[in-house]
Amino acid sequence: MKRLWLSSLQLVELFVSSWVHLLYGFYIFSTAVAYDLNQALCDYFKPSNINQIEAAAPPQDSSSVDDLPPIVLVHGIFGFGQGRLGGLSYFAGAEKKDERVLVPDLGSLTSIYDRARELFYYLKGGQVDYGEEHSKACGHSQFGRIYEQGHYPEWDEDHPIHFVGHSAGAQVVRVLQQMLADKAFEGHDTSPNWVLSITSLSGAFNGTTRTYYDGMQPEDGVTLKPVCLLQLCRLGVIIYDWFDIPWLKSYYNFGFDHFNLSWRKIGVWGLVDCLLGNAGPFASGDWILPDLTIQGSMRLNSHLQTFPDTYYFSYATKRTRQLLGFTAPSGIMGIHPLLFIRVLQMCMWRLPADVPPPYKGYRDEDWWDNDGALNTTSMTYPRFPVEHPHHLVTNDKDCRPLQPGIWYYKIVEGDHILFIVNRERAGVQFDLIYDSIFERCRKHVFRKRPQTLPNETPQTVTS
Repeated sequence: MKRLWLSSLQLVELFVSSWVHLLYGFYIFSTAVAYDLNQALCDYFKPSNINQIEAAAPPQDSSSVDDLPPIVLVHGIFGFGQGRLGGLSYFAGAEKKDERVLVPDLGSLTSIYDRARELFYYLKGGQVDYGEEHSKACGHSQFGRIYEQGHYPEWDEDHPIHFVGHSAGAQVVRVLQQMLADKAFEGHDTSPNWVLSITSLSGAFNGTTRTYYDGMQPEDGVTLKPVCLLQLCRLGVIIYDWFDIPWLKSYYNFGFDHFNLSWRKIGVWGLVDCLLGNAGPFASGDWILPDLTIQGSMRLNSHLQTFPDTYYFSYATKRTRQLLGFTAPSGIMGIHPLLFIRVLQMCMWRLPADVPPPYKGYRDEDWWDNDGALNTTSMTYPRFPVEHPHHLVTNDKDCRPLQPGIWYYKIVEGDHILFIVNRERAGVQFDLIYDSIFERCRKHVFRKRPQTLPNETPQTVTS
């Protein structure tokens, strides 16, 4: 009877979670469509004399702006870059706070490895090369999208980049930096010093217990439970990619084009094979969720370094508090409806008794503080299997001058999507976070000399 009751409760939770996620997805999609329609109407009815005035405006002198290292904003899971979902901004317009910001569009569900490869070619230019060995092992094409012109082709050790990653995007940047150190891009003499700084906003460094609630098996962190939210997601993604509707995929793409899931290439039987779990990214494990389990993150972290000449800073978010000796959500109104159930569940996480602990010294209670998607302990700095150099920050001024090779981290009250998509939710805190990020990149992080910002004369910048 108890098992039947638990099974019924899990089915109800799955039903509610599925509808909440589906409705939120439709909300985002419809918001983007409405924005595009509004822009089209405004452009259509705009007086012609305004267009003439705008066309006659002299171009701005951008020489000083071009001298600045770009700040690259890297989105997380289910995210999107500039050019997707119409005029909608994943970073809620934060990219407008600086003159030199890039927002790449990477696979929203592809693996950390694949996204790191895509990010390199987005910046440097050329055809995305996933690597022969990796491609054969995972059953997809070796080559992907072609960038005729990279968004920062001069990128090298003398022209390094600032990276800001949200959620899984932070781990993507770390993997990319390790690839640069390992000279993993054929034809390019790379080094880790191509990266000037990495800033993580709710970064997925050490995995999350949410993956197990969504459907990953805690025994291995790779396979899926037979009935779960991720199974529904898997089926939806396969069908979406199989229909391969051009205008729809240009609007939003999960990033699995290199798996050739289109009906034109695999036909009906190929679709059946994918749905049964015999082929495709979900069969090979080459997608993002296995990388976000504790086990998957430890596999990645085992060969990722913190480099001595790169600056690191992370913001760890949480929406929990201690109440009568228990960890509980910190108020209903402050948590997005998409995340509230998961905040509550993650507060009560228990590793199954028959599953061996993922690392020595593991304790369930260390993973209870969370933001609805990631555990707060995971977002601070790389911890497992080896702790990296780190320093807790309460006031930004207390850690200046910044030292490279150390993960400075700060804990912020907020859920996982407070600082993206919908700016109004975060209010003043949104500007405080992003202003501090951009100020740090421009005024407190440099190797050879302080940067001269546009409309400023060269001067010594003190920290």
